[in-house]
Amino acid sequence: MQQAKPLPSYLVQRYHGWKATTYSENRAWYRKLANGGQHPRAMVISCCDSRVHVTSIFGADQGEFFIHRNIASLVPAYEPDGNPHGTSAAVEYAVQVLEVAHLIVLGHSNCGGVQGCLNMCAGNAPGLDAKDSFVGRWMDILRPKYELVKDVADPEEQLQQLEKHAVTISLENLMTFPWLAEKVASGELTLHGMWTDIGEGGLEYYNPAVAEFETV
Repeated sequence: MQQAKPLPSYLVQRYHGWKATTYSENRAWYRKLANGGQHPRAMVISCCDSRVHVTSIFGADQGEFFIHRNIASLVPAYEPDGNPHGTSAAVEYAVQVLEVAHLIVLGHSNCGGVQGCLNMCAGNAPGLDAKDSFVGRWMDILRPKYELVKDVADPEEQLQQLEKHAVTISLENLMTFPWLAEKVASGELTLHGMWTDIGEGGLEYYNPAVAEFETV
């Protein structure tokens, strides 16, 4: 196996800067976090997109959020088939072990994964349709919602609508986990769907009472 390469110099420099300032000034806090274990108030499922900065959006401190990131913030349906499931494992750990009080699914504008799903469903991305495409098979989770947006004429509006459907299908799939649904029913856990506009800094919240996203 090829040896790993040394870290890029800019990362090394940034680390030393962080250690000498932020860490040094908050040493007691970091040691408390390390020794006391984690007790996050919420789990956030967000996109891998590097432009989505969950802790900055909500002004969260270290230890406050249990964050899981994947392509397009998707959650698959409950499938206890004995195979490895990364997102399902993260949800199980957050809900069953950490006992978070809130679970947030956060979608975003200009999502490349959702755009890929649109292209694939429209027959314009044969590479994603291939069986060996990990991204394509992951975006199959969202494929059923394509029927709801396929006739939207404006490409930007079509993408935005499907991005929000990615949030709602994830909320629907979360409720297929029996132990999660039990905690929602008992009031121990609340689910929240959100969508953020990267360019405008906007944030919208899914209101299930009217089945629409509303501005926060």
